Amino acid sequence: MEDETSRTTNVIGSAPLALTESLDSTMEVQQHALTVKRKAIESRSAAWPHYEKLIEDGINKARCKYCGKVLLADSTKNGTSGLNKHLKTCPKNPNKVNNFNSKYKQSNLNFSLEGEMCDGAIWTFDQEASRRALVEMLILDELPFRFVEKEGFKNFMKKTQPLFRVPSRRTVTRDCYQVFGEERQKFMKYLKETSPRVCLTTDTWTSIQRINYMCLTVHFIDSDWLLHKRILNFQVVTSHKGDEMARCISKCLLDWKLEKIITITVDNASSNDVMVKELHKQMVNWGSNMKCGNHLHVRCMAHILNLIVQDGMKEVGPSIKRVRQMVKYVRQSPARIRKFEECCELKNIDSKKSLCLDVSTRWNSTYLMLDAAQHFESAFDYFDLEDGGLSTYLANHVCEDGSVAGVLESDDWQKVRNMVIFLKRFYDLTEKVSGSLYVTSAGHFEDIVELHNHLRECMEDNDPSLAKMGEKMKQKFVKYWGVPEKMNKVIFIASILDPRNKLEYVGDALEDMFGDEKGSEIKDEMVTYMKSMFEEYVAKFSNVSRRPSTLSDLSGQTSDSSISNTSTKSTKVRNRIQMKRNKLDGTGLGSKSELERYLSEELEPTDDDDNFDILSWWKVHSPRYKILSEMARDVLAIPISSVASECAFSTGGRILDSFRSSLTPKLVQAVICLQDWRRNEPYPINVEEDFNDLMKLELAMDDIDLHCSS
Repeated sequence: MEDETSRTTNVIGSAPLALTESLDSTMEVQQHALTVKRKAIESRSAAWPHYEKLIEDGINKARCKYCGKVLLADSTKNGTSGLNKHLKTCPKNPNKVNNFNSKYKQSNLNFSLEGEMCDGAIWTFDQEASRRALVEMLILDELPFRFVEKEGFKNFMKKTQPLFRVPSRRTVTRDCYQVFGEERQKFMKYLKETSPRVCLTTDTWTSIQRINYMCLTVHFIDSDWLLHKRILNFQVVTSHKGDEMARCISKCLLDWKLEKIITITVDNASSNDVMVKELHKQMVNWGSNMKCGNHLHVRCMAHILNLIVQDGMKEVGPSIKRVRQMVKYVRQSPARIRKFEECCELKNIDSKKSLCLDVSTRWNSTYLMLDAAQHFESAFDYFDLEDGGLSTYLANHVCEDGSVAGVLESDDWQKVRNMVIFLKRFYDLTEKVSGSLYVTSAGHFEDIVELHNHLRECMEDNDPSLAKMGEKMKQKFVKYWGVPEKMNKVIFIASILDPRNKLEYVGDALEDMFGDEKGSEIKDEMVTYMKSMFEEYVAKFSNVSRRPSTLSDLSGQTSDSSISNTSTKSTKVRNRIQMKRNKLDGTGLGSKSELERYLSEELEPTDDDDNFDILSWWKVHSPRYKILSEMARDVLAIPISSVASECAFSTGGRILDSFRSSLTPKLVQAVICLQDWRRNEPYPINVEEDFNDLMKLELAMDDIDLHCSS
């Protein structure tokens, strides 16, 4: 055994030199692989683009690209302070500025768009400012953070600004959190200084990650009478139960130091009723509940309109079914679409609308389908003659409800036109009440009255299917707006605060809806409620703006014993008279308050309602109605739909798509809130290109290619 071991040792020891070198090289390769397994992190210092890295005698050094001077540059011992300091004094540095620091800057002359140099203006490149602008671009344009690592973007930056060092996606993520924190502190400071009484909207959403999110949006009118909408929070909730949502809202309001809540607008889910009750209890503890919270709960009008129309659409007539089947038949193959387009050309139909198929659960899509189809009546008739399969399809194909649509009849298109007119009122009204950049509460009651009259006219229509739809919708209308005791009285107050309406319109409209006796009774109750609400504002602003006056306060000096008793008594009497006069004119507790003076004045003309700006009117007249204008500013800020919060879910759906479903909830909140705070556009981004425009562009490009080839 010992002989075999020694023999083996001798064999290895006497191995050829080439084999030994091969083993050594293999070990070196393996050692090198271990050392380079992890990718080296690039330096973030802005000084390195101006130096060449060197290693002399095992020491890290850097040579200046401009003067050739060699400096120590060990990351653990020296850092980059010496490099930055040298760049300040380097005689050959072409980009040297007096205030150079670690944020390397380059000063260039600034030219206007016409190519002329601006007077004394200097454009300065700032790495940190550029990084912040990059983060804002990614957020506003809804780009993935990985965008900064794409080859195309890097090449673009090399051409436009070679000095800009493109950060990694991890750096961009950190920058996003930093910007979010800074903007949040600015917004909190603004809310603390202005201390507005705000309105809330909220809704919940389930993402592609199967995570429940709740969006809380705040609405208020500032001292310049500008309406604002801001997302306060976009956070995860463990469930959709009312008590859990109330807890999350309360915590968010405390974090933002917001306790003065006027209303909260939600849809008609039963969990929201529980949530509002729990939030009401919390506000009682805070001592910030006006009118005992009687007008805290505002139901989303857009949601109610959807329920009303959905009930009516259950009575959809055969005419709509036939049109739906015709559209479906044409859109089933490209060959039929081309043939239909030829029919449109032969009939000289130049409509910009295109055929679209509706979704059974969305009534607005049915309206859009019918509105588009009615313009192609003659094309459908000609297509029926050219294509023999359309009539057979209508007569034999089974619809989703199990029935057969049947062959098109002579009066079907007229019924479709009536339906389009009928649904257009609801479609336009839904768009109107869904706005968040203009006042919607002032016209809320007027919209309800007009809708009531519209349904009454439909019930008396000669078309049986239309009359049946109107009757069905009227039943749902009465459920929400047919019992005045259940209606939020703030909608009446908002209408009265519209100087075109005041008490005259509201009183007449109530009598028209509920009858003379019932309407007059509701009017009296509403006036009493409004007066008591105004008195709360009087008490609040009297305590804030007025304190007991003394002689020293009025004169700016301390009282002097040499002042005669007569003069002192005279001054006190004069003070009491002035205070009494202010009380009569300003506080509303005298013979004629601001509210009474406002109601007694003439109505504003309604000739140009489309251009009437109610906020501008109150801004101009606020000096005359100092306290009533504060009440108007709070009431007019109330949103009558929760669409503002629902819009955030569209953004969330685009951000959390199937390719970016790994974003953390904290990062999702930062991105969505920042986008809402920083975006200046009045409408959300439209990420879908218009199909017709793309088709025209393709045809134009084909013509260009054909011309070039010929």
